[in-house]
Amino acid sequence: MDDPDIAMKEINPAHQSAPLTPAARDEIAALADRQRKANGVLMQAINFVGGQVEDTLKLLPKATRTRVEKVAQSALRQSYELASKSRDGIGQNIGSDRMHKFMGTVSGAVGGFGGLPTAIVELPVATTVIFRAVHHVAVEYGEDPLSPETRLQCLAVFGAGGPTQADDGIDISFIGARLSISGAAVNGLITKVAPRFAAVLSQKLATQAVPVLGAAAGAGTNYAFVDYYVAMAHVHFGLRRLARTYGDEAVAAEFHRVLAQASLPQT
Repeated sequence: MDDPDIAMKEINPAHQSAPLTPAARDEIAALADRQRKANGVLMQAINFVGGQVEDTLKLLPKATRTRVEKVAQSALRQSYELASKSRDGIGQNIGSDRMHKFMGTVSGAVGGFGGLPTAIVELPVATTVIFRAVHHVAVEYGEDPLSPETRLQCLAVFGAGGPTQADDGIDISFIGARLSISGAAVNGLITKVAPRFAAVLSQKLATQAVPVLGAAAGAGTNYAFVDYYVAMAHVHFGLRRLARTYGDEAVAAEFHRVLAQASLPQT
């Protein structure tokens, strides 16, 4: 089986990268701050209400918890295929973070109304909404909307973990990497990303397990998840845009420096 890491090679730009300017450093600092704030007040509230993780996930049957990763893989694959196609026709009028959050909220409410059975059915819909929102952000930052590589980079954003894992963040290795466009590469990346995304979906299902009440929980979690992954997409593709001018090593190093500096105790 092909290793997804082998399917990646670092970009070697033909031109020499420009040195980081003060404006570029400020933009990197803003992106680092956006990553830190992604796990915001709303997500913390959802974690408290529906996500006392160890207790809440006990609501899910063991067979359901086992099945979630397969559902995550299937949903990510479906979303990968649909992302660029959904920009045609009526889809071209759906092009804002706010609209994607609205769509996710409605989807979550409908999915949670019937409890666990309808929540499971709704997972691919929620995943597609999130993926499409991430794809929209990619295009905002100059990525080719029709390029398979853009969709692979969108998949990479799902590898950022989820709002239930506060120490997770953007995987810098993807920022300056050009992914090999092949079926094996797509499947390999989905296999790599799916377990982390499945952990997010498991908590979402747990909050929606109770009928009727699950509608409110589903609406809230979907809104929060779209908000989180949109924020991660802005960070990921914002750094990629900067790397095209200043080089991925310099951008990644500055990004890590800012994050580390912010985590130091204040004196």
